[in-house]
Amino acid sequence: MTNQRDPAIRVVAMPADANAYGDIFGGWLLSLMDNGAGLTAARRSHGRAVTVAMDAMQFHEPVKVGDEVSVYTEIERVGTTSMTIAVEAWRRARHQDEASKVTEAKFTFVAIDDHGRPRAVEAQEQHPSG
Repeated sequence: MTNQRDPAIRVVAMPADANAYGDIFGGWLLSLMDNGAGLTAARRSHGRAVTVAMDAMQFHEPVKVGDEVSVYTEIERVGTTSMTIAVEAWRRARHQDEASKVTEAKFTFVAIDDHGRPRAVEAQEQHPSG
């Protein structure tokens, strides 16, 4: 996965999201990643999808107040009712051009119906090549 495409989410880290030293809370970043993956899962499943699991995260560097944070997603697997989505979070200092990867994780979502029961994820439409 590269950051050469549009992110699922892009935000600026604010003081309310940080500790007294200006480091952004890991939980804030995790929430942002879950939100980005959820947007991707809902779009792919054409409806409601919920997080059921995520693998471990390791932070490679801190995110600071004022950093631009971009979350990139890529669907890795689609099952009958579930999807596995790879998620990367990148930071860019406010007045710099270079971005660096902060963390990554895999999120598993299940498509559900209006009653909270798993529902089938439709097969991806195949477009004829021309």
